[in-house]
Parts: sequence; C-alpha cells; structure tokens
Amino acid sequence: MNEYTDLEALSHRALCDMAQVRPVLDKIADKWTILILTVICPKPARFNEIKRRLDGITHKALADALKRLERNGLVTRTVLPTQPVGVEYAITPLGHSLRQPFEALCLWAAANGDKVDAATLRYDKTLNR
Repeated sequence: MNEYTDLEALSHRALCDMAQVRPVLDKIADKWTILILTVICPKPARFNEIKRRLDGITHKALADALKRLERNGLVTRTVLPTQPVGVEYAITPLGHSLRQPFEALCLWAAANGDKVDAATLRYDKTLNR
C-alpha cells in the first residue's frame, strides 16, 4: 500500500512539474544524445572518432547533435592547434551529471530488450489476424 502511495505521489509531482520537465527531456532524450555522451564520457574525442563508434549515425545527424549538446551546456567544443585544424568534444560537468541515469537506462535496455521485442511481435501478430 505504501509503495502505491509513493508512486502516486511521484506521478503527481511529475505531472505538476511537466512544464519544467518536458523541455529538458526534449533536449536530452532524443535518438543520439545518450549514445554520444556515453562515447565522450570517459575522455574527449574528435568528430570522426565519435562517428566511428556510433554505427549508423550520419555526418549531418552527428554535427547537428553535437551543436545542440554544446548549446545546451552538455558538451564543449575545443579547436585544436593542429594541421589540419582538429576539433575535440568533451563532456561538461552538467553532461556528466547524466551519467548515472543514462547508465541505468542502458542497463535496463540491455536487460529488457528481448522482452520489448517479444511484446512487439505479439502485438504485431494480433494486428495481422
């Protein structure tokens, strides 16, 4: 009973904070943000290194995402004094503060991906009858 009350309170609080929460979630919960931050969390990386590690991301999608992450204070962009000029991306303290929730989400996805796939198949089979 107490667990239900706690969940109800959390749900109510989330709904009350929705005007503040939703815009932030829109900035961090897109297709590539979690993966990009995961790549640069241990150490800064250059654009092509990030792109190589993120199978399937296009040049444009990565460039747009990195600009957005920099704008939102989650990533820094440093021009390196090399020939040709290089650019390195690093996670900021604000971006690093997302590490724990993102790790939990990635662990959940790894543990439950098969269950999600099975549910999708069951649902699709009921539509095709």
